[in-house]
Amino acid sequence: MAYKYAIALTGGIATGKSTVASLMGLNGLRIIDADAIAHRILDENAAWVSEHFGTEYVHAGKVIRSELGKTIFADPEAKKELEAFLHPKIRTAIEEESEKQDRFAYPYLIDIPLFFETGSYPIHNSVVVYTPKEIQLERFMKRNGFSREESLRRIESQMDIDEKRSRATWIIDNSSNLKHLQKECEQFVETIKALYPTPKL
Repeated sequence: MAYKYAIALTGGIATGKSTVASLMGLNGLRIIDADAIAHRILDENAAWVSEHFGTEYVHAGKVIRSELGKTIFADPEAKKELEAFLHPKIRTAIEEESEKQDRFAYPYLIDIPLFFETGSYPIHNSVVVYTPKEIQLERFMKRNGFSREESLRRIESQMDIDEKRSRATWIIDNSSNLKHLQKECEQFVETIKALYPTPKL
């Protein structure tokens, strides 16, 4: 049975999910990376992308995600078409990984950026990486080099970060520095250890 011990790790664009996932891994939690799975499946279907969106989005058998992203976020219909094709394949792959992890009978994280938006995963517990909206915007602009307008468009394509926070089982606050974030992650791992017995090996 998939997802029995799963905890969804989510947040917003540039709130620090990848950093949190790395820190959680260093603290001993197992992680399924939905983004990595999505990237793999996208590349496996590069021919489909080329056929439906154009050959300029594929190079050497790999999808140029940055270029495809510009088109997708500017065209709701194109975004809808891509998601309708990819999401079922991604869900199947994540479910297969989840079944493997559930055999350990101990909690693990599934890093799912659009967990609340899609409502596609029967996972009861979630942890949201939270950053105030203005800091989120600043970090995204700095990281990606996009204009304020383009950055806002990307961020607003997802559910509002405060809404995600209100739905979370647990919250990781990433409004300060890395030292603060490390402490938040360590406290979360301690919470999980207190709630569940030692994993079966």
